[in-house]
Amino acid sequence: MAKILMPKATAVWLIDNTTLTFEQIAEFCELHPLEVKGIADGEVAENMRGADPVASGEFTREEIQKGEDDKAYRLNQPAPKYTEVPQPKKKGARFTPVSRRKDRPDAIAWFLKHHPEVTDAQISKLIGTTKSTIESVRSRQHWNATNLKPVDPVTLGLVSQIELDAVISKAAAKRATARDEKEARLAGPTLRKVVTPAPADPAETTADGEEPKRENITAEQLFANFGKKTGSDAE
Repeated sequence: MAKILMPKATAVWLIDNTTLTFEQIAEFCELHPLEVKGIADGEVAENMRGADPVASGEFTREEIQKGEDDKAYRLNQPAPKYTEVPQPKKKGARFTPVSRRKDRPDAIAWFLKHHPEVTDAQISKLIGTTKSTIESVRSRQHWNATNLKPVDPVTLGLVSQIELDAVISKAAAKRATARDEKEARLAGPTLRKVVTPAPADPAETTADGEEPKRENITAEQLFANFGKKTGSDAE
């Protein structure tokens, strides 16, 4: 990106009004020396009006003089006047022309019908109305309630489409968040199932109430007497 706004137009002015070399002009305007030579010969930027870099604050007379005195001197732009970009002033209350103020109740009716999620404060700030006016339209107590028609505020020229979309998106996101929080609150905490151990069989307990120790029996011990007759069966 060039350091100056109109490189070719600036080169035209420098060629016509100074004795700087093509190389100096090309380096300052970030152009090729052959392109600067073409501008001087009328082959490039023909009939282009020159732009004075001194008047625009992009150059100084002293810098031009230094360049004309020393052909090897490299031209430099002056230091910027502002070290920081000035911050825009905060917007106050929206001003609505008198000719359009009569249309605000129709815009309020449109919000109440199509976008109830938009709060009264957002409507008030967006179209420059008052909460009492919004409430009178909602309760049908407005002096012109019988003639009110819901009309898009963009169509009425009260706001831009970008501003309207931003407010509606913000209100919809806030409403969705509130709905999710409400559903989570109604669902309540998840109950964990507690499994209690089954009580011990009284027949398998000892006198002091403890369960007798069980001996570990291997598979060989368990099937050692399998198929053998017991004492009663042998008789």
